[in-house]
Amino acid sequence: MTEAELALIGLAMKAGALVVGASGVRAGLKRGQVVLVVVADDRSRRTDEKVVRLARGKGVRVQVGPDANELGRRVGRAPLQAVGVTDPQLAGGIGTVSASEEA
Repeated sequence: MTEAELALIGLAMKAGALVVGASGVRAGLKRGQVVLVVVADDRSRRTDEKVVRLARGKGVRVQVGPDANELGRRVGRAPLQAVGVTDPQLAGGIGTVSASEEA
């Protein structure tokens, strides 16, 4: 994930277009609000089972980001395993990744 993409995650937080944490992302996915999920590269297996699986089932793109500490720092929070972008334009700015970088 590039520096510019990480900056867009911070912008999404400021714009109120970000759902934080695995449980928040799951809830957003169930409501159909999340258009992109970013997971920490050091996420737990449980996050894969609960968040990544649900996102894929809903047809929502999943991208691997930095580690949980950095992901949390970018949005002014404690370490986070997952965030969900709710704005399609911001999500589009966090471009499509190669298959080796997808969760």
